[in-house]
Amino acid sequence: MTTTDEPKVKQKPSASQRPPQRPGDRIFSASAKYAGVLILVVLAAVASFLLVQGWPAISTPSAELADAVHILDGHSLLGYVGPLVFGTVLAALIALVIATPIAIGVALFVSHYAPRRVASGLGYVIDLLAAIPSVVYGLWGALWLMPRIFPFTEWMSTYFGWIPLFAGPAASPARTIFTAGIVLAVMILPIITAVSREIFLQTPTLHEEAALALGATRWELIRMAVLPFARSGIISATMLGLGRALGETMAVAMVLSPGLFMYSIHILQAGQQQNIAANIALKFPEASGLGVNVLIFTGLVLFVITLVVNMFARWIVSRRAEFSGAN
Repeated sequence: MTTTDEPKVKQKPSASQRPPQRPGDRIFSASAKYAGVLILVVLAAVASFLLVQGWPAISTPSAELADAVHILDGHSLLGYVGPLVFGTVLAALIALVIATPIAIGVALFVSHYAPRRVASGLGYVIDLLAAIPSVVYGLWGALWLMPRIFPFTEWMSTYFGWIPLFAGPAASPARTIFTAGIVLAVMILPIITAVSREIFLQTPTLHEEAALALGATRWELIRMAVLPFARSGIISATMLGLGRALGETMAVAMVLSPGLFMYSIHILQAGQQQNIAANIALKFPEASGLGVNVLIFTGLVLFVITLVVNMFARWIVSRRAEFSGAN
């Protein structure tokens, strides 16, 4: 005689069987829901404002717009916005290339190498760097970094000038997109480091102990257990840093000699690039009429770029969602 045990399917309790919610639970649940809805409402309001205020610049014929808006300098709207987008993305990419490896290294040192007291103090310093206003970074870049970076940029243009990216002559003073990228890298370094550090600390202890039990060294432990687990978190941290680098205004405006209507990859030469946020800050006081609409339209373009970058980051993170400490 054989018996078969069929799995029992759990049924959800009915409304009468559920325990009654306390008033505090209902208030917290409603507050969390309304906060999430409020974020969407604010985001939609900002997008609507940018679209409505930027629409006159889009709907006005190119010839009429070029004659009416002096900041276009006779160029079309696309010819004005395109180089700004290029300069914005170029400065952000330079910042990411410089900051991401350093941030990951610092985060790994704090989470897996440094003694507890040193790690605690260093963590406070990193968090403090994230709270420094951008104008302070701009002053540091203009007054301290710019005079000292020229020998290095001159050396790069001398020995690596055959690469178009480092073509000379190197500008003196170094009011270039390269200097702006370094300042942005310092600004986003604390953000990437802090988020990466928290992700590294969440690596499942069982994974680390298993790697050590198999005879792995500290670096092999990090390479086989920590980095695979934290990959999606590193991407998220990098995208957060990229978001700040794309929208930074004052620091870039204080160290960069603006150049418009150019798609130049020469990062060591002055007057070659400009980013959207700094251009709005510099041109808005003297703009009027359709000129204001043009600048708001550039803000709409920056809004769309940031939205696309974050959506792409979420897509990458969602592909790694199945890898977790519970696996």
